[in-house]
Amino acid sequence: MLEVTREMTAMTTGINYGSLMHQAMRGLIRTVLQDVQRDGLPGEHHFFITFDTGHPDVEIADWLSDRYPGEMTVVMQHWFDNLEVAEDGFAVTLNFGDAPERLYIPFDALLTFVDPSVEFGLRFESTEGEASDDSALVRAPRTAKEPKDGSKAKDKGKTGRKDAEVVSLDTFRK
Repeated sequence: MLEVTREMTAMTTGINYGSLMHQAMRGLIRTVLQDVQRDGLPGEHHFFITFDTGHPDVEIADWLSDRYPGEMTVVMQHWFDNLEVAEDGFAVTLNFGDAPERLYIPFDALLTFVDPSVEFGLRFESTEGEASDDSALVRAPRTAKEPKDGSKAKDKGKTGRKDAEVVSLDTFRK
């Protein structure tokens, strides 16, 4: 009887492509982060991750949620530690001006995920109810060391870890 009910529900409400797409995109991000957890960041890869700080399952320091009450973008590049990826989200320690902070970000709280080193980006348009199929690929912004002609510049003389960065979401908007 349960199978019939599911089939009838699918027939009357249709296929929720938006929800399915978001699940697939979150699965892709989970897999990428699991690879980074196991092997570290390869080459020039780095991530701009924007998330909803008001999501009920987000865990960040009070001073960060006070400073970023709606959304926050963090960069995983030179300095991050203790990356732990679970089924529903990930935890990572980032450095904010010599103050290491542990963050837990559920995949449902993600708004954008961008890897500018390969011009890859995902945007989640709607997380409430997953009713929308407006998810879209977004063009990654150029990094400061990437010339306008698209060729890759070498990062000369820079070694060691840098502090975490918080960047404006406007960087990713069209």
